[in-house]
Amino acid sequence: MKRWVVLLSLLIFSFCLSACGAPSSQTEENTEPAADTTESESRAETAPPRIRVEDENGNVVVFELNDSPAATDLYRQLPLTVAVEDYSTNEKIFYPEALDVTDTPTANTGIGTLAYYAPWGDVVMFYGEYSENPNLYALGQAVEGTDQIRNLTGTIQIHGE
Repeated sequence: MKRWVVLLSLLIFSFCLSACGAPSSQTEENTEPAADTTESESRAETAPPRIRVEDENGNVVVFELNDSPAATDLYRQLPLTVAVEDYSTNEKIFYPEALDVTDTPTANTGIGTLAYYAPWGDVVMFYGEYSENPNLYALGQAVEGTDQIRNLTGTIQIHGE
């Protein structure tokens, strides 16, 4: 009986050793997809956030946000449904909750700029040139539909992309 127990123990031990010694190529193949997934997730996490602005008539503008506190505050408020208004001859505006402008750069890039005018608490979408103003803070830049900013009317939907 002892002989069978010893033989069975050796057999089990041998089986365990052979299972642990699986070829390394199998292990590498199993870990490669996880590494690719992690890399693509990392890229997605570092890509600048984008917002999509769409009105009732199907006009769409996509803005890429900068990494300022004010842009982050705006993004956290999404989704938003707000009225868009004409202001002057070069911009459309809407009113979110107040944004933190600490360490936010001033706006100075021209057509397609998304900015926050702190004294009035409105977000500005420029479709024409404008003058620099120390109270106008940059939030981002249009990357799609810049020519549609001037056509935005009524109620707009704003959400992250």
